[in-house]
Amino acid sequence: MAKDTPYVDVQNLSKSFGALNLFSNISFSIAEGQKVGLIAKNGMGKSTLLSVLAGKEGHDTGDIIFRRDLTIGFLEQSPQFDPQESVLDACFNHHGEEEKVLKAKQVLTQLKIRDLNQPMGQLSGGQQKRVALANVLLMEPDLLILDEPTNHLDLEMIEWLEGYLGRGNKTLLMVTHDRFFLDRVCSVILELDDHTIYTYRGNYSYYLEKRQERVDARRAEIARANNLYRTELEWMRRMPQARGHKARYREEAFYELEKVAKQRMEERQLRLKASNVYIGSKIFECQYISKRFDDIVILKDFYYNFSRFEKMGIVGNNGTGKSTFLKMLLSQIQPDEGRIVIGDTVRFGYFSQEGLQFDENQKVIDVITAIADYVELGGGKKLSASQLLQYFLFTPEQQYNYVYKLSGGERRKLYLCTVLMRNPNFLVLDEPTNDLDIVTLQILEEYLQDFPGCVIVVSHDRYFMDKVVDHLLVFKGNGEVKDFPGNYTQYREWQGLQDQSSQSTQSTQSPQTKSSYRHDDRRRLSYKEKRELEQLEREIAALEEEQRMLEEQLCSGTLSVEELTEKSKRLPLLKDELDEKSMRWLELSEIED
Repeated sequence: MAKDTPYVDVQNLSKSFGALNLFSNISFSIAEGQKVGLIAKNGMGKSTLLSVLAGKEGHDTGDIIFRRDLTIGFLEQSPQFDPQESVLDACFNHHGEEEKVLKAKQVLTQLKIRDLNQPMGQLSGGQQKRVALANVLLMEPDLLILDEPTNHLDLEMIEWLEGYLGRGNKTLLMVTHDRFFLDRVCSVILELDDHTIYTYRGNYSYYLEKRQERVDARRAEIARANNLYRTELEWMRRMPQARGHKARYREEAFYELEKVAKQRMEERQLRLKASNVYIGSKIFECQYISKRFDDIVILKDFYYNFSRFEKMGIVGNNGTGKSTFLKMLLSQIQPDEGRIVIGDTVRFGYFSQEGLQFDENQKVIDVITAIADYVELGGGKKLSASQLLQYFLFTPEQQYNYVYKLSGGERRKLYLCTVLMRNPNFLVLDEPTNDLDIVTLQILEEYLQDFPGCVIVVSHDRYFMDKVVDHLLVFKGNGEVKDFPGNYTQYREWQGLQDQSSQSTQSTQSPQTKSSYRHDDRRRLSYKEKRELEQLEREIAALEEEQRMLEEQLCSGTLSVEELTEKSKRLPLLKDELDEKSMRWLELSEIED
């Protein structure tokens, strides 16, 4: 085959499960070096399409043409292992490629799997998913097919994986809800919508812009068809049954027009705003709490007084105690020392990582009405159980489906609805974004932005955190917790500036020492250069003072979001200016000495 032949060419592919049609006659191709993200709502067939391409299940019609001798590595959403085999055996699939042991150790260490001889049956589900990811990466296949690769990874691991996949000429197709990851890794987005595939040649930000243009154009087309349809419908009713050739042609065109006119674009849900959620001024206070498990310190003399209406995010690597902190707050685990005092008016709504066990033979609507028939929104308005489900994209037909028919993502969405239906005033959400599709995430983001109570979110989804929270607790491990007044991106920018400042301090220390390496035969400074040197010394001192004050203000916790954003933007500009002037000062001081 020619070099420019696509790695994968999909032609008119269709797949159904009984009466459920997932996709019809879809066509697309993946070229060498392309990094492709696949987006669709839960239950629309994303994982099925990946399984079909990986050869794990069949399809109804169409063709999948692979380049000759193409090797494929497939990361499934829920990989299965022999519980008796070791981590090392699981990585190499018993192929005995012992020369790759060193590389395996490096990749597994990045994914925080350190005991290569541990039986797979002793690992958690998240650890097994990480071993499966390592397995696929170590294969170094021509084409990587990854189903939710960032699930069960902490932020440090996600950022490492971003860099790993971004390097070199790797070719990949992946499903992920992590929009930061899509933005930074993918160069093509495929959207599976209404049984059809749409291709966008750009990253996630480009996709958002172009998708909206497509939706607007489609709505305009349907509106035009509706206007014309009314005219043509009148003609159809007026004309006699016996029609000439010209009239029959117009009649056939009418039926084609009718198909377009009767299409319904899914309208964006109205923002759901509750106004009757009441919560008192006392929320909770952590009074110098400490917690450890054997040698692992979770918290040490931790004090925090939670504010009314606060929306806090909790981030940190796996194992640093984020979920343990939530369980202490909810009285599921007791601290070793200190206590947590909860306000009398607080009603928690807890969305856990473990999820909820459903009665498989219960209908979706019955799961919700078993909790309540409606939620009071205030002002005499009510939200019924069916309306809440519809808000979170369960169609009226899906609401009368049995639970056993739901996909994994739809079950997580239903669990979320059970939490909200209890009408809490303090939402505690532990990894709420796992397995939810991007459309549902956007709806949940809007819901939380408008929520008139308190929110705590533990999440590795950086995009979601930026949209929802205005304050962070960063769990750094060994009992260290950083209190930061801003969202995740602002924290990373601040952290980056701290690192740069530290490096800059080391590199610019003792300018006299650097200038001692002069040669006696160098020229002397001109009068103008002497004045410039004096001016630079004053300017550098002023800039360093401004930098010190800015960093203090950013850490003070007293800034509004607008002030924090403004000052965060000023810092990198300040640093660039300081670097430029410092370099010039060094040049002139070399001559002066």
